[in-house]
Amino acid sequence: MAMPKTPSTTSLADLDIASAFFAPIQQAAPPSPTKRHIKISIIGTGNVGMAIAQTLLTQDLADELALVDALPDKLRGEMLDLQHAAAFLPRTKIVASTDYAVTASSDLCIVTAGARQNPGESRLNLLQRNVSLFKKIIPPLVKYSPDCILMVVSNPVDVLTYVAWKLSGFPSNRVIGSGTNLDSSRFRFLIADHLDVNAQDVQAYIIGEHGDSSVALWSSISVGGVPILSFLERRQIIYEKETLEKIHKEVINCAYEVIKLKGYTSWAVGYSVANLAWSILRDQRRIHPISVLAKGFHDINDGEVFLSLPAQIGRGGVLGVINVPISDEEAEHLRRSAKTILELQEQLGV
Repeated sequence: MAMPKTPSTTSLADLDIASAFFAPIQQAAPPSPTKRHIKISIIGTGNVGMAIAQTLLTQDLADELALVDALPDKLRGEMLDLQHAAAFLPRTKIVASTDYAVTASSDLCIVTAGARQNPGESRLNLLQRNVSLFKKIIPPLVKYSPDCILMVVSNPVDVLTYVAWKLSGFPSNRVIGSGTNLDSSRFRFLIADHLDVNAQDVQAYIIGEHGDSSVALWSSISVGGVPILSFLERRQIIYEKETLEKIHKEVINCAYEVIKLKGYTSWAVGYSVANLAWSILRDQRRIHPISVLAKGFHDINDGEVFLSLPAQIGRGGVLGVINVPISDEEAEHLRRSAKTILELQEQLGV
């Protein structure tokens, strides 16, 4: 059901003050019909969903933001809390409802909803409950926004992106997972911190599964355009492989540490997803490591699997996967990562 308007909004709506407040200029034409109205919908108003919403609002990316959740009271509270910040933010219409009709004509639908793991519950059982949840989420999104791009943030993101793709019937370029975009940001931060440079000057990717079997592409890391490993070799600077692996493990453990300290992750993923939304809706054609249909890349041919690869994204979704050179060892790790996800999908029967 739709969220009712606040009492103050209702009383003002009863007064026709706009026509008296503004006087039209002479010989004016009606507003141009060509102005594009950008709408984003977020499904799930938990900590992650609201961090994404808050970050999107500060970036002046959308004309309308729609929130959907199964808990009407919390949903209305979150909507009001954001609406009350209107004087401090770019103008964005904020709506909320438990009814998916509120998402109609969205350009981008971001799914953050997911079942919580019960004490002692297996990962497989949790996944099965999330698949059941997605069966209730994806079809209505497709019904009301048949031309949208679907972005999955819920974990495990790679399997659930595959599930969303199958349930939606969309072409693969219009279904993406947030994947290792955040992992790669953490990776760049750690390298930049180690070298005392700005993280924006570091090019580095984590690919594969958003999880423990992810792959760090050490062979393609560059700082200020200088490939790191070849630089060390030319300067005959000795480094140990264990040092590199230690940084990668730190990337993997980052999320666990944040969850241990504050109970959940939210702000970094909020910025990460807003960053992806900006690249898509502003047609920036930037390269991001996101979860895409990986079949056919780097000899991944055993089945349909979504995992993170550096991909160019824009208004049409995934525009292409960059042919980033990777070592034989990295390729083997990537195929192992794909196998891990495929085995999970087979256990699920999806």
